[in-house]
Amino acid sequence: MFDVVIIGAGVSGAACARELSKRKLSVCVLEREEDVCCGTTKANSAIVHAGFDAATGSLMAKLNVRGNEMMGPLCEDLGVDLKNIGSLVVCTDPDARDGLQALLDRGVANGVPGLEIVEGERLRELEPNLADEVVAALWAPTASIVNPFQLNWALAENALANGVEFDFNTEVTGVSRNEDGTWTVSTPGEDYTARVVVNAAGVYADVFHNMVSDDKMEITPRRGQYFVLDTTAGKHVGHTVFQLPTKLGKGVLVTPTTAGNLLVGPTAEDIDNKEGTDTTAAGLQELLDKAALSVKNIPFRETITSFSGLRAHRSEHDFAIGEVEGAPGFIDCAAIESPGLTSAPAIGEMVAGIVDGILHPEMRDDFIATREGIPNVEWATPEQWAALIEQDPAYGRVICRCRKVTEAQIVSAIHHPLGARSLDGIKRRTEACMGRCQAGFCTPKIMEILDRELADLAYADITKAGPGSELIVGRDKELEGG
Repeated sequence: MFDVVIIGAGVSGAACARELSKRKLSVCVLEREEDVCCGTTKANSAIVHAGFDAATGSLMAKLNVRGNEMMGPLCEDLGVDLKNIGSLVVCTDPDARDGLQALLDRGVANGVPGLEIVEGERLRELEPNLADEVVAALWAPTASIVNPFQLNWALAENALANGVEFDFNTEVTGVSRNEDGTWTVSTPGEDYTARVVVNAAGVYADVFHNMVSDDKMEITPRRGQYFVLDTTAGKHVGHTVFQLPTKLGKGVLVTPTTAGNLLVGPTAEDIDNKEGTDTTAAGLQELLDKAALSVKNIPFRETITSFSGLRAHRSEHDFAIGEVEGAPGFIDCAAIESPGLTSAPAIGEMVAGIVDGILHPEMRDDFIATREGIPNVEWATPEQWAALIEQDPAYGRVICRCRKVTEAQIVSAIHHPLGARSLDGIKRRTEACMGRCQAGFCTPKIMEILDRELADLAYADITKAGPGSELIVGRDKELEGG
């Protein structure tokens, strides 16, 4: 029996969990995957949007601006990489300049500070590699880039430190209301009873909403494909460069990442498959063609990987957050698409406020607001690295050569609260496997460390990303006939 059960451990679910952990409540997060950050959150643009794009008065607009305000202090408290680099929305058609003014006016109405339209010499000083056809741009100095993997993990880890329970590999199969007003959340293993259920299930949020409401919701998976370029290309632009948005979104952006890479994308394709995270030749060609409209000479030969993610799109094009009519105690946190990552802290705040109105909990006076992340050797000075090695010699043993990730960092990722148990879990926490070789060299050594550090995990059971993605079938001399 829990006061609150949250379905989904993406960034929205984790943000809700952390906010609720400030209260005297028992909270459990159920996640069907083996880790946090396995859905939409792991595959997005990692942009902290300024807030000028969403329609004035919408939840998207309100929570975007509030989330942007909250993000800096939150990342400082939780040890999450955040860089305030600003963004540019570029216009290549002189006849379309009104579109920039419309965005500026909307941003002002939404409460976004510092917006201005720039052109000419100042624009080229801000971003020398803009395409020659660019005539003007909307400058938003409050836009930033964030490490989305760190953010999701840090929110969840901090919630855990404050008493929230996380159950992974636990797929929710049903939700039903009991005669006493509580809820039963069914899984293949056991049933969970809750006074309140928070539905933060990403592209599957409509499934759970429709179990409890006659007012049906439809979420369409909107696939976005991306190119990731090596750190050698990371300084090709210094800001996030958007194109004037269309009805399908903000178009193809070009941006640095907090890890020093260059990111190009996304496409915007509505599909039927809620698991359709494949990339396509046509989609990647679209990126090549459209990116050149805003930024010239992108060194696509430095591409190290491509990927796609799914946004939880609803035709109303707004977040669906609130207690569902006719289902007291069931709270939707649904249709969280861009700017969902930016809005996550504010989404958690809003959902916690709704729970307050239902359960009227007391606030805790012993809430732990901060956590320590894992030191990043790649960006350390020689003096800082030497100090880490003095603290633990394993900081001197580099496992991932591309990103200079050491054994000590990998061990820390395993033994931190909500520690990694898979290759992708290590990757999201340390950036090992994210370099030019894309895990080609470091995989065997990381597997050895996982095997050594986790007594309950057999070497043959180590996975890339949870059950069904095992990397080996056994050791050759142990196999029959070997």
